Amino acid sequence: MTRVNLLPHREERRKRARQHFFVLAGGAAVIGIAVVGLMHTFYVGRIEVQKSRNSFLKNEIVKLDKDIAEIKKLRDEIAALLARKQVIETLQADRAQTVHLLEELVRQTPEGVYLRQVTQRGGNINIKGYAQSNARVSTLMRNIDSSPWLGGPQLIEVHASTVEKRRVSEFDMNLSIKRPVATKDDASKAAKPAAKKG
Repeated sequence: MTRVNLLPHREERRKRARQHFFVLAGGAAVIGIAVVGLMHTFYVGRIEVQKSRNSFLKNEIVKLDKDIAEIKKLRDEIAALLARKQVIETLQADRAQTVHLLEELVRQTPEGVYLRQVTQRGGNINIKGYAQSNARVSTLMRNIDSSPWLGGPQLIEVHASTVEKRRVSEFDMNLSIKRPVATKDDASKAAKPAAKKG
């Protein structure tokens, strides 16, 4: 005997298709929510890591700023100490300058020349005096020019004058003090006492 299905199979097929669609849609929604949740968690973690890195960098920058400030302070102190050292070395070098000046003036002043005034301003010297003739003044200038301690003689004026009923040449001259260049012999002489002391 033949059986005939009288149920509305088309309606049943539609119902199954609808259920299948809802299942797929629900699964896709769940998967989408899971993916979004995972991405959100991933990026939140990355943001937190970056925030911690930024915080670390800020702390390190603060430390570096303090170190830079200390280095700048040390550099200023070093510059000040070097300036003081330079002043002390200059004073040390110029300590015997007056002695050398007077000694050189005595050595380089020829006979027949008399100094009546010596004025020093820094490295510049002004001398005034009398000479038996203009030739003696020229000799003095040549002697000063060849001196290791004196140099740059400039005659301001020379004129005839009378001193104790004698006719003389009165002169006014500028010159400068120069530091002699240390030779190898001087350096070796300075090194020998230091070696003996050691």
